[in-house]
Amino acid sequence: MAKHAVSKKVVRQIQQEAEAIARSRQLPGQTKEQTRLIADGIRKGIEQYCRQQAEKERELDKALKKEKQRGTDAAQTPAKVEEITVYRQHWLPWSLLLLSWLGFAALWFFGGWV
Repeated sequence: MAKHAVSKKVVRQIQQEAEAIARSRQLPGQTKEQTRLIADGIRKGIEQYCRQQAEKERELDKALKKEKQRGTDAAQTPAKVEEITVYRQHWLPWSLLLLSWLGFAALWFFGGWV
C-alpha cells in the first residue's frame, strides 16, 4: 500500500512538472486544450524515461548480484593459476651491436688502427 501512495505522489509531481514546462513553452494564441495535450505528451515522455532508467537500474543490480555471487563462489573454490612470462627482445639493439663489432673488426684487419 505504501508503494502505491508513493507512486501517486510521483505521478502528481510529474504532472505538475509537465504542466509547468508546457506553460513556459506556450505560444501566443495557443488554447488551453493544446497546452494540456502538450503537457500530456511531456508527462508521457518523462514517465517513459523514468521507466527506462528503472529498467537499467534493475539490470545493473542483477549484474552486480550475479558478479557478487560469482565472486563468493570463486573464493570458496580456489583455482590454480599459472603465470607464464615470455621475454621477447627487439632485434634492433642486437643488430646494431653486431654491426658495430663487424665495423671494429674491419678497421682492425684493414689497418684503420695502428
